[in-house]
Amino acid sequence: MSALETSSPAASAGLVGQAFDITIPALVAEVYEAAPAEERCHLLEQLLRPLGVLSLVAIADGIFAAARFRSGGRDFHVRPEDMQSVRADHVIALVDHAQQVSVEAVDGLAQWLMASPVLSGSAAAALLVTVLVRRARSRRTGPAS
Repeated sequence: MSALETSSPAASAGLVGQAFDITIPALVAEVYEAAPAEERCHLLEQLLRPLGVLSLVAIADGIFAAARFRSGGRDFHVRPEDMQSVRADHVIALVDHAQQVSVEAVDGLAQWLMASPVLSGSAAAALLVTVLVRRARSRRTGPAS
């Protein structure tokens, strides 16, 4: 069991101090790995939505582009069979790219995680929410003078 898999609030609080040593993409991958299939689909949908097809072809050997093509149309939904071969390193690559295109899409995961009864008890999810909220606040307030 990794340090991020513990569900103890005290352990989660202790991990917050290490949050800057852990990348946001790695935290999202931890959450993805721990999530049930339906939640994984929602997580991927949120990250994939702002990306164009060309971006999706370039990420993780095009694994996400295949899901987009199967879904077709504007109303994009990831199906459980689309995620069967998605690994943590694919999610890390996806988050890295999504942050470059739309940091708001990644920051929006905080609201989704807080609303998810299944994931809200996860230490990785709690740490990710904390990091995303801090990052969003620092962007709104600007750099410290």
